[in-house]
Amino acid sequence: MRDMENQLDTVHMMVNMGPQHPSTHGVFRMVLWVDGERIVDVEPHIGYLHRGSEKLCEGEIYAQIVTLFDRLDYISNFNNELAFCMSVERLMGLEVPERAEYIRVILCELNRIASHLLFFGTFGLDAGAMTPVMYAFRDREKVQSLFESVSGARMMHNFIRIGGVRNDVPDDFLQRMDALIPELEQGINEGDRLLSFNEIFLARTKGVGSINYDDAISAGLTGPSLRASGVPMDVRKDEPYSIYDRFDFGIPIGQNGDSWDRYYVRVEEMRQSLSIIKQALRDFPEGPHAAPVRIVIRPPSGEVYVRVENPRGELGVFLVSKGADKPYRVKVRPPSFCNLMALKNLVKGEYIADAVVILGSLDVVLGEVDR
Repeated sequence: MRDMENQLDTVHMMVNMGPQHPSTHGVFRMVLWVDGERIVDVEPHIGYLHRGSEKLCEGEIYAQIVTLFDRLDYISNFNNELAFCMSVERLMGLEVPERAEYIRVILCELNRIASHLLFFGTFGLDAGAMTPVMYAFRDREKVQSLFESVSGARMMHNFIRIGGVRNDVPDDFLQRMDALIPELEQGINEGDRLLSFNEIFLARTKGVGSINYDDAISAGLTGPSLRASGVPMDVRKDEPYSIYDRFDFGIPIGQNGDSWDRYYVRVEEMRQSLSIIKQALRDFPEGPHAAPVRIVIRPPSGEVYVRVENPRGELGVFLVSKGADKPYRVKVRPPSFCNLMALKNLVKGEYIADAVVILGSLDVVLGEVDR
């Protein structure tokens, strides 16, 4: 009788999480199969935000496509704009003025900090901590206000243009940056002390959703999620673009590849971004903010692939031109899509209560996943 009981198969229960769920960080559905409290399998469902962005690019002139890239990863607008504009500039052999390059780097690194601050707050909520999001939005608001003063918009900036940036920075930009940097440093340190080594937070994240060095590479992880597994890969270092080769900064990596490492790599990345910004401000040059480029351009026939390091990982843009005023083909390699593909590896064998924390640790944005 006892042998028969040992041979009985348990029935796996199917649990739907999403698409309307506050912790899926967008319109995303996970179908979980659980054995008791343990997850035995997961099936991600995407596509709820599909807008056909890549196809829409084929019907717009190059200058108009920047607005479409703003709406892919809507938390990393400047980094997305930079990736597309660099692809066109490389195809045209266009040289961007020094001042424009510095403005781009400063804004992209501030964008990285703003993105990671949002992650800091929402990831705390995923783990049951209510206070960190208050600290995160307090400091993120300061960055968003600066973005508004520079570009005229808090989001969807449409500021980085082919050949440079839309307009020069305001006269008080350097003074505002001098005031902002110490406030951000203080805010990051406060948030770190508040959350990172809290006993409950450690219990919810340490050893949860772990993935080792080799499996992280095989699964296609990128960005902070890859570096958390000990892989020191960052496009800004491995294949420097813009003027990143002029700056001295470190690449934070984790040891265990768990949810806590994915969180803390981002905390350290904010400090490295501040270091880059300080160096850029120290050497901030005079000069034009854009090269003389017509609104309607016709890049020569050819194809190009450009990759940049956006806050979620490697963002790639493949652009094909047939010599017309509109691209023949635009294909985007979004980091959130790549990171989401590793979800099954991360959640199998974990408790169902930890599914939200593991998904949150990947920091996906569904706008660029579905496109």
